[in-house]
Amino acid sequence: MTSSRSQALFTVCAAVALPALLVACTSGGGAGAADPTPSRRSGTAAAGPSDAELAERAEEALAGLGEEALVESGVERVADGVHTEPHLEDGKPYRITLVCVGRGSARLAFRPAGSGRKGVAVPCDGALVQQRVTGAEPLRIDVDGSEGATGAIAWQLDRV
Repeated sequence: MTSSRSQALFTVCAAVALPALLVACTSGGGAGAADPTPSRRSGTAAAGPSDAELAERAEEALAGLGEEALVESGVERVADGVHTEPHLEDGKPYRITLVCVGRGSARLAFRPAGSGRKGVAVPCDGALVQQRVTGAEPLRIDVDGSEGATGAIAWQLDRV
């Protein structure tokens, strides 16, 4: 009777331990374990931050500027760009501050061309880029992402 009792105990122990061993062996948690599903990189970064997270980071970068002299501000996807025609007083000084968070870069341009420097680069590395501009009617501000650029652009136009 001891041998059948031992066999029964062994069977119960094996039945309990087998699922745990299978999970441990297939989870890839051990050192040197291979990932059972190879990673494939398509055009998007699977583990990268979402558009909403990038927009939040970009907004936070501008949060310390204050709003005393705020004229306009916004947050846009790099793919959409920034396109605005603010109403500014002729000849008065203004400052546009931009931050791009993501990958690639964007380019800031003004129309009419004499309002600011041509083609100011805005890298999508989270660094603030500021540009002074003289008010003119009409003034158009365009920020367009370079090919393949992704992320978010936050911008703020202030009277200086």
